[in-house]
Amino acid sequence: MAKYVPDVKTQRWVIISAGRTSRPGDFTPHKSVCPFCAGNEATTPPEVYRIGPGEKDKPGWLVRVVPNKYPITDIHEVIIHSPDDTKDIEQLPIEQVTHILTAYRDRYLAHLDDGQVLIFCNHGEHAGASLKHPHSQLAVIPKQINLDALVREPIANVVGDNTSFVTYCPDFSQWPFEVWIAPKNSSGKFSEVGDTDLKDLAEVLQTTLKKLERIAVNPPPGIGISQHEFVYNYYIYHLEKWYIRITPRFVHRAGFELGTGLNVNIVDPTEAARILRETV
Repeated sequence: MAKYVPDVKTQRWVIISAGRTSRPGDFTPHKSVCPFCAGNEATTPPEVYRIGPGEKDKPGWLVRVVPNKYPITDIHEVIIHSPDDTKDIEQLPIEQVTHILTAYRDRYLAHLDDGQVLIFCNHGEHAGASLKHPHSQLAVIPKQINLDALVREPIANVVGDNTSFVTYCPDFSQWPFEVWIAPKNSSGKFSEVGDTDLKDLAEVLQTTLKKLERIAVNPPPGIGISQHEFVYNYYIYHLEKWYIRITPRFVHRAGFELGTGLNVNIVDPTEAARILRETV
């Protein structure tokens, strides 16, 4: 079981989860069998949810959810984005992105009464992913644990919008080209998103990630980031007034940030929003 330890003064918490050291990894030249690929369903714990045809733990699925074999918390699931080993949200058909977001919402609803539901994605080894096969994760944290998460930042430096959502680079952005996606007309939780809005969200999420990928592989001159592989994290805020926060990993945190708790953003959010708006 996970062990929760608070700091006596600030009431910030850490989770002691020693079993995480046993996680597999395939960011090496010697790739092993991918447990998330179709045909390898027997190598994961029994699935708890799927979108798509077929029997449980058999091929045919479009999105598949299984318990994490190396959990951080007592309830920790893996949401496998598709049977494709390489394509992620930036490259998948928009219908598949909608399936992924539908799985997010349905699994959030399934655990609504179990605690605080956090859905997050680590894309790339340097963002914390241990397996290349695109996937997200869902973790449930006990309600009594104080999560040190940002509430929704005011809308500023707008990048774009559609019928239901707006994308923007908050003035408080802690990472270069950090982008937030917020619903236009919602103060509730992510579990309340309807099917029509999920389609709009799939469109705006994919568009945003495509723009960030373009900047990652071909950064504009003079903004202080070098050419990178596309590595990023995002998460869905777990309470009311939900949002999605996307943080591309264009820089590494170092001693100053660790020693002070202050984050240094080398790209002004206003400039980041302008570049994103102009990125095709």
